[in-house]
Amino acid sequence: MVIEIIIPAYNEEKRIGGTLERLRAYASVCRWTMRVTVADDGSTDGTARVVEDMAAQWPAVRLLRLEKNRGKGAAVRTGMLAAAADADLLLLSDADLAAPIEEIEKLLPHAEHAAVIIGSRALDRTLIRIHQPMHREVMGMVYNLFVQALLLPGLWDTQCGFKLFRAAAAKDIFEECRTDGFSYDVEALRLAVQKGYTVEEIPVAWSHMEESRVRLVSAPWNMFSELWTIYRRLGRGRRVFRSCAGGGFPRRNP
Repeated sequence: MVIEIIIPAYNEEKRIGGTLERLRAYASVCRWTMRVTVADDGSTDGTARVVEDMAAQWPAVRLLRLEKNRGKGAAVRTGMLAAAADADLLLLSDADLAAPIEEIEKLLPHAEHAAVIIGSRALDRTLIRIHQPMHREVMGMVYNLFVQALLLPGLWDTQCGFKLFRAAAAKDIFEECRTDGFSYDVEALRLAVQKGYTVEEIPVAWSHMEESRVRLVSAPWNMFSELWTIYRRLGRGRRVFRSCAGGGFPRRNP
């Protein structure tokens, strides 16, 4: 089985090397074949150079570069569509590995019956090793209330950067995604539901990392604006999710 790790990156020169080293170490002991795609969102630092240096040592790594900074959603979409052609599963992971790569073992069993499995910080908050600052946690909770009210009722954490997709489902979903910013998760999950795929939410360990790329002044406004645009385009959803506690409705799998 081939699993491709998709990492969107913007000005991650300081930590992308360490992240790739951790993935390489895990690849040497995991039961499946790992490949890694770093989607560089027009970085202006040495991110691309660091990735290229690692690719020269570890052929499982490849770099995709966007010519200019377009947003995390654009980088994710580019990486997912490029990787979907020749992998079995695609794992979306943040560049900081806030959810350790080992947590994929919690998601993999669910891929037998679900097309999209998302890591969640909300279902078991005892697994959060380092919390975000209070103002960011509150912002995230308020945002989730709007997400549930407008698009994804019953889904408690759309923004955790740790999501596993069956490759065929990822291709089907991300070909129709349009959101370039941070709300791309909501759009992708709403499309997954709309297309009839099973979505499951599984608690994972997670730690807040410093050097966040989220701008606390502009990001909330942009995210809520994107959320409204997604709602106008795709309409309100109904609860069709399963969590670790069960519930929801079984849906179609590719």
